[in-house]
Amino acid sequence: MHDYLLTLILGIVEGVTEFLPVSSTAHLRIAQALLGMDLSDGFWKMFAIVIQIGPILCLPLFFRNRIAVWFASFPGGTRDDRTAFTHPLTLTAIAFVFTAVPALLLKGVISKHLENLSLIAITLIVGGIVMWVVDAIFGARGIGTTENEAAREMEVMGPGRAVWIGLCQAVSGIFPGTSRSMATIAGGQVCGLSRAAALEFSFLLSIPTMIAATGHDLRESLKPGDGAVPVHMDVHGWTLLFLGTVISFIVAYFVVAWFMNWVRRRGFVPFAIYRLIAGAAVLVWLMNK
Repeated sequence: MHDYLLTLILGIVEGVTEFLPVSSTAHLRIAQALLGMDLSDGFWKMFAIVIQIGPILCLPLFFRNRIAVWFASFPGGTRDDRTAFTHPLTLTAIAFVFTAVPALLLKGVISKHLENLSLIAITLIVGGIVMWVVDAIFGARGIGTTENEAAREMEVMGPGRAVWIGLCQAVSGIFPGTSRSMATIAGGQVCGLSRAAALEFSFLLSIPTMIAATGHDLRESLKPGDGAVPVHMDVHGWTLLFLGTVISFIVAYFVVAWFMNWVRRRGFVPFAIYRLIAGAAVLVWLMNK
């Protein structure tokens, strides 16, 4: 298949799945396998990492007003009832630390399973069941929550919730196919946040998490060794990286806008069902290869 068509497909897959609770890592690996791509090829491994920059950039743009308010109101908060330890910026940093530390300690285990399609399929199914159960039990809380109400919920979060959500997100790094957004959304709902607030905190926590994870993965992919990416790439290679990143940025921006409106009204069950179907389909496909 032509490289530019592969770039278009993978850019769309990354943009659509990065922030939906269905796992972009799983979908990129599955798409690469279905397209007959060599999963150990150095360039395409790096490509799958670099195009995550698109979704990373779309979040600060989409949430620019919220982020500006947070920085302007530090440390007292918009109602002057926060401290430097309980302000939303600090809580995001706390959640990030409790995501990053387990990921660093277990990076050997994580890298070992990233291309295991059987594990990815099983994790899709298990994650779908968890999401369905959590939404069934806690999803009625805050149906129709507005953007301002979700912002107020995050304003009164405490460090305990931040630690819990960070640890939940760490699970997604250990088991490919879990999904960062699925883990943080489910974790947020369990600890008392509405769907909308859990989703928004998930997005905002994704900014430092994705920057750190993408930077680390990119550095690892450039190390000398089997399947390493050549340091000196030609114009064709750079063009593919640029196009893939732009495509994933555009698609991800519209997906975030759509997903925010969807969740406030309908919840996460359709995504849980999709995960179950996708995971089962991959297992069937692997058994019949």
